[in-house]
Amino acid sequence: MSAPTRHLTARELIGAVLDAGSFTSWDGEVPPYPGATPAYEEELARAREKSGADESVLTGEGLIHGRRVAVIVSEFTFLAGSIGGAAAHRITAAIRRATAERLPLLAGPASGGTRMQEGTPAFLAMVDITAAVRAHRQAGLPYLVYLRHPTTGGVMASWGSLGHVTVAEPGALLGFLGPRVYEALYGAPFPAGVQAAENLFDKGLIDAVVPPEHLAGIVDKALTVLLAQPAGKPEPPPSAAVRPGTGDAWTSILVSRNRRRPDLRRLLAYGARDVLPLNGTGQGEKDPGLLLALARFRDQPCIVLGHQRPRRPGDSVMGPASLREARRGMKLAEELGLPLLTVIDTAGADLSKEAEEGGLAGEIARSLHDLIGLASPSVSLLLGQGAGGGALALLPADSTIAAEHAWLSPLPPEGASAIVHRTVDRAPEMAEAQGVKIAALVRRGVVDHVVDERPDAAEEGRAFCERMADAIEYELARVKELPADDRLERRAAKYRAGTG
Repeated sequence: MSAPTRHLTARELIGAVLDAGSFTSWDGEVPPYPGATPAYEEELARAREKSGADESVLTGEGLIHGRRVAVIVSEFTFLAGSIGGAAAHRITAAIRRATAERLPLLAGPASGGTRMQEGTPAFLAMVDITAAVRAHRQAGLPYLVYLRHPTTGGVMASWGSLGHVTVAEPGALLGFLGPRVYEALYGAPFPAGVQAAENLFDKGLIDAVVPPEHLAGIVDKALTVLLAQPAGKPEPPPSAAVRPGTGDAWTSILVSRNRRRPDLRRLLAYGARDVLPLNGTGQGEKDPGLLLALARFRDQPCIVLGHQRPRRPGDSVMGPASLREARRGMKLAEELGLPLLTVIDTAGADLSKEAEEGGLAGEIARSLHDLIGLASPSVSLLLGQGAGGGALALLPADSTIAAEHAWLSPLPPEGASAIVHRTVDRAPEMAEAQGVKIAALVRRGVVDHVVDERPDAAEEGRAFCERMADAIEYELARVKELPADDRLERRAAKYRAGTG
């Protein structure tokens, strides 16, 4: 039988995550709790002796890979990490100081929730903590959360669930209702495994499961993107002068369907750095049809979201949960002041009973609504296939890049041919007539930058992705310099309806 997992104390976690010797405490003396009973005073004294801490949280600042970061860490051995008035005041004071000093904030909760000995006043303090976190996030400052074993109750339902990026300790018990409370109320044990960190990851509620010794690297990678300060605008890459090809639309469609064609995964692998995948909507949904990540293309940071091309026939394609995850990415970009890159490469959205009942049409509409009104600079990329509403849902942007053989169409050409001609045999003719190819989109002013293929991206995967990365870096930098006061009007004008 394996030995039980030992969980780090607050000071041990601080020592494991911060650069050696860099921690400075922000904590003052804990005031006595007004009206405390002798029994509660005795409990507090025993908790201090047992834990070696003066309260259930420690706060301060230190360095992570040389970068200054504020930290709030629970000490579970102090009354199960519960939050009373003094602990809540310590947390809010630290959050507000981090906000005032423009510091990113790392929270490491491990708590049973509200301190029952202090009742409703302690319960209400969760509102004050949440307000402080909201102000920190609204200031455009990163709030990162490391959920530790166990985190339940009011802590999980407030500052434990509000991270821009949220990762968890392996095997951690995480949930709203503590198992002991459930069993006392209902006379049966809570179902095993539901509140495990790994299950929350599978359900799209957290971004990763990370042991403490790897946390500093994850935080550093996230902050490298979130706090990046590019040196300046890059020189226009050679692709800025590329004109769209003169080939027919059907040739491009066949080229785009090559299973060896570089997809978003390969673009990130060959063309980006400091890539940190995020996971799910944070609301209990996870759809493999979309990839969401933090990344840098050369020196330019961004939030990336885009279609994940199915690897095998029958794999999931983009459904409504994909777009809810995409909208999480849009919100992150706005809140953190980062550019957004959307990547379009889909043969069509999920056409199923589940997608209809999940509100796919409404999610496409909401995605369009959010993108056309996005406060952040944005770039979209037509990487390959661009069929239907699933493609349109990620298109609106300040600038659009296209691979030479990408395309955009209301339906796959075979579907359009079946509607108009009652046969799929005239798909090539329909593709040409409908103006799906990149040359037509350039003429309409929808596509701003074309990346050539020599002659087919499938035959030169790494080189193509590196050229595309240069184009992305350039366009991200360019749209950041466009005047913000008329950004939404200029963006909307690109798609204004015309007569042809």
